[in-house]
Amino acid sequence: MPDAAAASQWYAQALGATELWNLGSVVGLTVEGAPLFLGEPANNGWDTPTALGTRTVRVEVFVDDPDSFIERAVATGADGSVDQIRDHQAPWGIHRQGGFIDPFGHLWLVGDRSPLSALNPQ
Repeated sequence: MPDAAAASQWYAQALGATELWNLGSVVGLTVEGAPLFLGEPANNGWDTPTALGTRTVRVEVFVDDPDSFIERAVATGADGSVDQIRDHQAPWGIHRQGGFIDPFGHLWLVGDRSPLSALNPQ
């Protein structure tokens, strides 16, 4: 992220992220209960997807309602054309998943909690 503050604001608006702490160039957030840390490159051996010309990270999250999660992201500027949400056949049954590219060039895959449910049957 070339601007951790701008990214933090977008994640809050688009994904409902809550700020845990803020050190300026490094920000701790939680998204749907999962911790997420943002950092700005500063001659520390890594750079942004824009500077490198390729995606540098894939973020996967499991939420109760992946359709709404993706819709909120797309409505606030994400590119939802990379992986349309659909049902996938998985070893544990049907898994609903789709994705988007956030305004900072990161690929997000968003699925329902079915893989977690398969690991922890009630």
